Order: sequence, then C-alpha cells, then structure tokens
Amino acid sequence: MSGLGLVLHPTRDVTEVVGIIERWATRHHKTLMVREEDQHRVPSCVVPVPADEVATRADALISIGGDGTMLGALRSAVLDPKPVLGVHLGRLGFLVEIEPPDLPEALSRLLSKDFTIESHACLACDVCGDDVVAFNDIALVRQPGSGFVNLTLAIDGQQYGYYRCDAVVVSTPIGSTAYSYAAGGPLISPAADSVVITPSAPMAGISRSVVLAPDEKIRLELEPDSSPVVVEMDGLVFRDAATEGAVDISYRRNAGLVVRFDPLRYQERNQLKMTLLDLPFLPEQLRELLPEELRRTRKELPPPC
Repeated sequence: MSGLGLVLHPTRDVTEVVGIIERWATRHHKTLMVREEDQHRVPSCVVPVPADEVATRADALISIGGDGTMLGALRSAVLDPKPVLGVHLGRLGFLVEIEPPDLPEALSRLLSKDFTIESHACLACDVCGDDVVAFNDIALVRQPGSGFVNLTLAIDGQQYGYYRCDAVVVSTPIGSTAYSYAAGGPLISPAADSVVITPSAPMAGISRSVVLAPDEKIRLELEPDSSPVVVEMDGLVFRDAATEGAVDISYRRNAGLVVRFDPLRYQERNQLKMTLLDLPFLPEQLRELLPEELRRTRKELPPPC
C-alpha cells in the first residue's frame, strides 16, 4: 500500500485526526492525498489532487466524519471500488467503525491487510439522462407549498400504480434506517439484497412500502399535474424543481467496500444505536455492550420500562 486518500467532513474540524494520520504516514513512508479544494485544511505534506482522482490514485480511502462523509467516500470510488476506513466524528453512525484514539493501530492493520471487507450495494440511477449513484437512498420530494408529488411506478416495464404524496424514497438495505424509516418504511437486514420504495405522507395511490428483488428495474415517472420535485441523492440535492421526466433505478451489488476490523463488535454497537430507533434490548444484552470495568461494578441492570 503506497497511498491513502483522505475524505474530510465538509465543515467539522479534522485537524486532530489528520495529524494522527500524518504522523503515522510519515513513520511508514506513505503518501497522503486530498482533493485540491481541501488543501488548506491539511498539512503541506498531504498531496492535493483533482477531486475525481483521489479515489483512483489511492490504494484505500480514509473517511473522517460521520455516515454522510462515508457515503461520499463510497460514491467517489464507485467506478473503481477501494477499501474505505471510516473515522468517527459524527453523532450517530451506522457505517463508521473507528474512533480517533484507535487510528494508529487501525492504520497498521490496514497496511498489513489484517481486516475484512464489508461489501455494499448502491442504487444506479438515471435521473432524466444524468447518471448518479446512491448508497442510502434516492428521494423525490415536493417543494413546500407547491402541491404533491404525483408519480407512476413501473417495475420491469410493467405499470403498477401511482403515488400522490409528499415524497417517494427508494432505499438500499443500509438506507432503510434513514429517510425511508422516518417515512414509515421497514428496517431491512444489511445482509439482504433488496430495494425498498416508501411514500412519505401518502394522500392517494400506493400508501405502503414496497420491497423489491435486486434484479427488478424501477421507473418513477412524473405526472403532468405533479408539484415541482427536488431529487435528493443520499440527502444531497441533485436536481431542484424538476417538472417532468423519469428516474430509472437499478441495484448494483459490490459497489462499495467498507473496512471492518471487528465485525461482531461493530454489529453489537449498531444494535445499541438501533435502540434509538425504538428497537428495545433485553437487560442482559445491554450489559454485554457496557465497558468491562462497568460490567464488573454493576451486577444488576434495572428492568426495562
């Protein structure tokens, strides 16, 4: 491994984390790269390169931020997937595994290939002729005060119905815990290959989530009487105020590669985060997730409310 690409949270202070990585890279004679527009945020020894070359020139990417930054790193490498290591600066992350103090050991394990790869699918989308990818979801959302989103749904060329709602969210399994869940959609196992379509605040037409097989092709087409629609990709606005056209969506396996050092512990931490999404734990499950010193001092946990 000769070069690492840094993908930085757009607004948070990443100085401390970049410093840890820079000191490790100097000791191990590794090159660090960052996109040119982030050059002012990193030490001078980090090589600035065009944004579209960071992923292609690096052997692996280090995402510094939360899940949003991680998704951006995965999207940047979708044409030539590279291992992505997530360093946590966010509040609630389902993708990011490493905390800043653990970075030196994590980087050494990355160098020695002592890790596993967690493969993620994405949605490959044709939005009115423009190709985009989304690892969480793509959403068609009404502009406030301008009526409803009116769409027709076709699967493999067969018309299945229509939506009249505030938004339609199409998500991957990992995206099922995000916008789709907030809109009332189901939680899908990350091990499943599936696509979920969920309407938000439906007024007519299809009013429940639809779960599809990965090989089924989805087409959402705006009706003439639809409100102007904002197209969001992983929460980022891709197209504003679309009034006509269609979005064609297909599922692409193995589009993103996430570095995992302890898959079991990562899964346990995510289970704890899932309690924030109203999935309660048994007391003995919570006890196992406590640090060892707390487990020794606290023998009993109160019963759940």
